[in-house]
Amino acid sequence: MKRITSHAALITTLLASTLLAACSKNNEAQSIDPSPTNTPSASSSASAEPISYEPLGKYPETVTVTQVLGFNPPEDANAMPGLTPETNGYLKDLKEMLNIELKYKWTVPADQYDQKFNLAIASGDLPDMMVVDYSTFMKFKEQGILEDLTEAYKNYASPLLKKIIESDGGFGLEAGTQDGKLLGLTKSSFGGAQVLWIRKDWLDNLHLPVPTSMEELEKVAEAFVNNDPDQNGKKDTYGIALIKNFLTGWGFDAKGFFQSNGSYPLAWLKGADGKLIPGEIQPETKAALERLNSWYKKGIIEKEFVLKDESKESEDLISGKVGISFGEWWYPNWPLNLNKDKDPKAEWIQLELPSLNGNPGKTLLSRVLSPIMVVKKGFKNPEAAIKIANLFQELQGTKYVTKDSPDYKGPSTGYVQEWFLPRYYGGYKDIYLAVNEALDANKEKLELPEDFVGLGEAQTWFDAAKKYRANPKDNTAWGMYYSRVAKDGGVALALRTEEDPSKYVLNEYYGPPTPTQVEKGASLNKLTNETFTKMIMGATPISEFDKYVGSWRKLGGDDITAEVNEWYEKNAVK
Repeated sequence: MKRITSHAALITTLLASTLLAACSKNNEAQSIDPSPTNTPSASSSASAEPISYEPLGKYPETVTVTQVLGFNPPEDANAMPGLTPETNGYLKDLKEMLNIELKYKWTVPADQYDQKFNLAIASGDLPDMMVVDYSTFMKFKEQGILEDLTEAYKNYASPLLKKIIESDGGFGLEAGTQDGKLLGLTKSSFGGAQVLWIRKDWLDNLHLPVPTSMEELEKVAEAFVNNDPDQNGKKDTYGIALIKNFLTGWGFDAKGFFQSNGSYPLAWLKGADGKLIPGEIQPETKAALERLNSWYKKGIIEKEFVLKDESKESEDLISGKVGISFGEWWYPNWPLNLNKDKDPKAEWIQLELPSLNGNPGKTLLSRVLSPIMVVKKGFKNPEAAIKIANLFQELQGTKYVTKDSPDYKGPSTGYVQEWFLPRYYGGYKDIYLAVNEALDANKEKLELPEDFVGLGEAQTWFDAAKKYRANPKDNTAWGMYYSRVAKDGGVALALRTEEDPSKYVLNEYYGPPTPTQVEKGASLNKLTNETFTKMIMGATPISEFDKYVGSWRKLGGDDITAEVNEWYEKNAVK
């Protein structure tokens, strides 16, 4: 997932779908009251027959729900020819099982969605049911155009859906509630934990210990530049991966480096007085830039990093030109597995962020609120939106069937999960524990209850682990196993980090862009990126950092800081 590019775009990161969430606790699901007492009738029906509170109860008369959609083509090469959002198998099941007819007011390619949706907002031509980001949710909430989902959620949400939504201890429910009314259905999670990936075979070739501090990492990185770590007789390697958008990339960037140095650019941190402060103008950021400039001079960072994006940098990693990268838990699944395909001797390990001056590195965690399902005020069947969310859990969110099963629901049989909204997923902790318990017991099959959250995902992890153990040279299986299942792998370390407050710093702001962020955020972002890049490359002396701070504050930073703190006092869930 790509990262934010400025405080003005901060909410984009906070709302990007994340692949990893640590559940703070799993609340017991509320019971569903089957009693027909005070049960509403379907407004679209001429019949007075009551509708039960069954999570997947079928309407006696068809209820039509409108949506809008931005979509990408199915990634599966075996997708059914001619498949479109309108012919998605989920819509057929929705009609047959619940008698809900889902109609799109419009669908567009994903890269055109924002423009199209903004036009719909401006014209007031909104669908009955929408999935929105937090910024849009806040705007709709202030405009008073959202339907109250309190009773619909209480009466119709399935136990499984409630288990997922409430797995964060009620944070998402509170964030979506105003004046006692549930106006948006969402769950929260943490995301973005940074780790250090390093080639263990290169360490072994040079007889170097695994680095645990920034000082040790620097020595290792210099050796990777100068001492022929791949033993090919050429000086053709460099130390640490870095890309031009090093503050905002989705991989191979410098976020983990800054965080190891106690610096958190583009994040809002809680200061000593309890107020939020911007990370990019703090003294720790100046010190981190000074170290990066030193590494640039030593060749630890490639001189041409300003010309490389994530795609170009991944090519260097795959081809064996670089052996260290800060990043996230999913690297083994791509591109480390491809590097192992190219070089069977390649061995990658992940480490916690290195310490600095005896202080452990602390990663930044951001609060993710996504997706947020809302219903337009005045829609007569708000419970239909809850039932649609229930159906996803019933059809795809929990059940696991193999691709050769007649019950398989995937692109080859006309089902595209990514086109169905909303989709709520549980966290990875329970999956990780369940799969490892089965592996430790040497079980041949994964046996989990049908209401286990993420049953299909768990089976995929289990199958990959079995394949890898049977054939350690299967790098595709290794990528899935080491990123998700291994006890020293990606998910394992991310979970340990997220469960230990001593290992992370929390990004405290998850609100929408403030007025000044909207107006001046882009120019402040440009100032930060250009200044930091020049400082790393030596074109601007580090001594001018204070001058940068003054410009940032004068050009709108102080106003943004005041607005962020005003929002925090009024809206943050504490």
